[in-house]
Amino acid sequence: MRSHGWYHGHIPREASETLVLRSGDFLVRDSLSTVGDFVLTCRWQQEVIHCRISKVLIKSGQTKIQYMLEHESFDSVPTLVRHHAGTGRPVCPRTGAQLLCPVNRTLPLRYLEATFALAGGRPGSAHSPLAQRGAHIKRRSVTMNDGLTTEKIIPHSPSTVHHKDAMRNCAMSMDQIQEYRCPLSPVGETPLSPAYSSISRHRHGSGGRVLAVIPPSPVMRRSSDPHLSPSSSNNNLPCSDTPPSTHSTPAHGYSSESSEQGGSYCELRPGQAPTTPCKSYVERLRVEEGQSPGPGAPDGVEGFMLPLVETSSSFMPGKYQSTLLPAENKPLEMSVLKRVKELLAEVDPKTAAKHITMADCMVARILGVTKEMQRMMGVSSGLELLTLPHGHQLRLDLLERFYTMSIMMAVDLLGCTGSTEERAALLHKTIQLAAELKSNMGNMYGFAAVMRALELPQISRLEQTWITLRQRHTEGAILYEKKLKPFLKAMNDGKESCVLSNTSFPHVVPVLSLLERGVAAGEALESWESVESGVDVVMSHLEAARTIAHHGGLYRTNTESKLQDFQERKEVLEIFCTEFQMRLLWGSRGSEGSQAERYEKFDKVLTALSHKLEPPVRHSEL
Repeated sequence: MRSHGWYHGHIPREASETLVLRSGDFLVRDSLSTVGDFVLTCRWQQEVIHCRISKVLIKSGQTKIQYMLEHESFDSVPTLVRHHAGTGRPVCPRTGAQLLCPVNRTLPLRYLEATFALAGGRPGSAHSPLAQRGAHIKRRSVTMNDGLTTEKIIPHSPSTVHHKDAMRNCAMSMDQIQEYRCPLSPVGETPLSPAYSSISRHRHGSGGRVLAVIPPSPVMRRSSDPHLSPSSSNNNLPCSDTPPSTHSTPAHGYSSESSEQGGSYCELRPGQAPTTPCKSYVERLRVEEGQSPGPGAPDGVEGFMLPLVETSSSFMPGKYQSTLLPAENKPLEMSVLKRVKELLAEVDPKTAAKHITMADCMVARILGVTKEMQRMMGVSSGLELLTLPHGHQLRLDLLERFYTMSIMMAVDLLGCTGSTEERAALLHKTIQLAAELKSNMGNMYGFAAVMRALELPQISRLEQTWITLRQRHTEGAILYEKKLKPFLKAMNDGKESCVLSNTSFPHVVPVLSLLERGVAAGEALESWESVESGVDVVMSHLEAARTIAHHGGLYRTNTESKLQDFQERKEVLEIFCTEFQMRLLWGSRGSEGSQAERYEKFDKVLTALSHKLEPPVRHSEL
């Protein structure tokens, strides 16, 4: 992509806004907040628009990288640009912005990268602490070999040491760079475009060295514009002390400054004290993400507060008010269990999958997240919170729900005391529910919970039931054995990932187990503990956690789309509520007991139910 003129590398946001002058102008730059992502900057009518291009890893058969803009993915950024520029399809549905004319750079990328590394404490920082202190780098010897090689650089400040690597990678020698100064346009001449400013100097006393090398100011070459360069007669004129005029005021609130003579990526004028940035770094990152800070807040960030560290579970079965349960109930109370089985028999797998997805996403804070909840979490989605240290309690709650849901589904199967054909039919319906959660709802969390129920030893040992399933519901048996089981195993082994555009709740269970090992129920080994390539599996899941945290907004949008116009039944939704399930399985008193004890006791209950349906074969009978 570096060969494409419209790619400008690691330039600041404010600088990119001075380059897109006409409606339809566009360029691509690196994201300053997320390494590996890109930002498509374009002007449409009177607004400058910044669209994030996210880099994601897709695992389906073979691993490949995709680049996502809105909800569409492409094999490369050039393919994305060609698609939108060639078809006229808007890159931003909200504004209808189209890509009409690329803004091409005229300077080497490596030169720009070294420029911004020298210009500030971090790439793209126009007001870095280094620039504000007016620190100077004294160059003793610079030679030209393969790029720029620095023999000795004596920093006057410890922070300048960090710029050595950037200087080594520069594509040009300092001695070969012509030292321009800001040109003054005579009255009546056409002003230069605010594309790249000239080398700015900040002198300390009378003999200061150049603080930052800023690219000279030829007009950025467009596909339809000739290349213009500053007149040689203007090169020796001093910089103007006239304050720059406002070029435009984008919708997000930043003012893009550019003088009549040319704009500047980062400009320090002789004789003037460095000015502090008008916007805080936190605010700039939030604007980069499309979040507009409110007025009157400290540092420009509205309602900033430390995230709340939760210390108690969001599940409170002792205080839960149910329409199906009495105030006090015993474990597996027969009247309640009978009503639950009737309700589950009334709904088809598709309807049940929607109820499960709604309940799952409410617990995971994908849906129903208010602004107040976002401020308390410190992030906008529970899927990002579960990857953070203060998301410990949310991880525990999601594990609790995962295991409780699987036990609930197992009870439904083992509680079918009718004929083997009836159990096989119910088993087939459960398999259809798992397939519905996976394919149509994109709920991998709920899918994994139902699959865990089917794979429990108390269920898998029912030989007569499975034989009848293969005879009476062959398609369901094939679906389970040939598609669902291999797919879940591949996800657990880190070899399979889901299509982002179709996923409402990603497969977070391996991440939860990794971060909360020792809390997860059972003594069974995880996939990364029983294979030789365990480290690769762990790294794959940690990489998936980054994707999960990054795309919280996309998952929410997908969920809302899949649940659009869905009318839930309150009683059915209550069946899939974790607090209801805890009360039904362990009773009003036992539901608040130790998690390990609860699971251990119910494992024995499931075993007893399974043996009652199909007694184990004694060795003497063989």
